[in-house]
Amino acid sequence: MAFEEAKSYLVGKGFGERIYEFDVSSATVELAALAVGTEPARIAKSLTFMVEDGPVMIICSGDTKIDNSKYKGFFHKKAKMLTRDEVNELIGHDVGGVCPFGIKDGVSVYLDESLRRFEKVFPACGSANSAVELTPEELEMLSGSIAWIDVCKSLE
Repeated sequence: MAFEEAKSYLVGKGFGERIYEFDVSSATVELAALAVGTEPARIAKSLTFMVEDGPVMIICSGDTKIDNSKYKGFFHKKAKMLTRDEVNELIGHDVGGVCPFGIKDGVSVYLDESLRRFEKVFPACGSANSAVELTPEELEMLSGSIAWIDVCKSLE
């Protein structure tokens, strides 16, 4: 159902032709990169955390991870990722298909600067076998993000 909600949202915004559904899993950065046919860095992974005001989603490049000191500097709290059950309950998507499209009210979305180096990125589309091709600017507009932030470090 989360895929249908994300798809409906994107179709309504005129981006339906950019949605991919795969016959294979795209639930991890590596699997998504294989399914799309791109490098893992271009997979826009969605990481979810709890802060004082509620759940936050940070969308970042597939070749990065949260830098705890940067995160704490921005959110004034230690990074605490949501559990699988909390992700489904608070965000509205299952782990492996988390994206900012068709999510529950009250989720604050941020985009990490790590995405800006690419012309196109591929976030999930609500399921563990989907993606959508977007520019970082389109992702910003479609995600309803609050801001671009710098809270990640490269895995390389």
